[in-house]
Amino acid sequence: MLNRIKTIIRQRRWKLYTAPYQLNIVGVRSPITSANQFDDLITVFYRDEKGKWRFHAYPATTDPGLPYLHVPIHNMGAAILAMGQYTDKYMIDRHRGRYYALCQRGGPVTVVRDYNRDSTLDYNNGERMTGNFGINIHRALATGETPTVERYSAGCQVFKNADDFNKFMRLCETHKKLHGNVFTYSLVDFRALRRANRRKWLLRGGLLGGAALVTLLAISTINND
Repeated sequence: MLNRIKTIIRQRRWKLYTAPYQLNIVGVRSPITSANQFDDLITVFYRDEKGKWRFHAYPATTDPGLPYLHVPIHNMGAAILAMGQYTDKYMIDRHRGRYYALCQRGGPVTVVRDYNRDSTLDYNNGERMTGNFGINIHRALATGETPTVERYSAGCQVFKNADDFNKFMRLCETHKKLHGNVFTYSLVDFRALRRANRRKWLLRGGLLGGAALVTLLAISTINND
C-alpha cells in the first residue's frame, strides 16, 4: 500500500516529505458509499534516522456520520472533505477545547456538501465549498474502539480506535519537535481516481475513434479517385 500511495502522490505532484520523522499523513477513502462505518484508513509514513520508511495504517472514517447526513449543521448539507492535499493546514491544538488533536488552523480546505439528507454518501453531486470548516483529525471514544461513526464526525477525519489515535499523536509530537507545529493532510479517494481514469480512457478512446474515422475516409477517397 505504501508504494501505491507514494505513486499517487508523485503522479498528482503533491508534496512527499522525506526528512527524518517529518510525517506524511494520508487518508485513504474506501469506495463504499454507505455511511456510518469506519471503513477508511488514515495512514502515516515517514523516514527514520537511518532513512528507512516507516508505515502505519489505522481504521478511521473520512466521512460524516448518519446523524449529520440526515440533519446537517450547514443548510447546504453535510461536509465531505474533497480529495486533495491540504498543505500546512493543520496543527496540534485542542479539539473543541477538550483534548489535543490535529486541528484545521492553517487555512481553508475544500468540502463537498451532501445535501439530499439520505444515508448514502454523495461525493460528486453536491456543491463544492472552500473555507475554514474545522475539519479536524481526532478520535471517537476516549478508550477502546467505537463501533459506528454516529455523531463523532460532522466531516472530520476520525480514528476508530483510541490507542491508534494516541500512537498517532505521539508521532505528531515528534514531528512537532523537529519540524514545527505545522502538518499537511492529504486525502486519496479511490472512487474519484477511478472516475478520472475512466474519463481519461473514454477521451482517449474517442480520440482514437476519431483518428480511425479520418483514416477510413482517406482510404475511401483514394479508392474512389
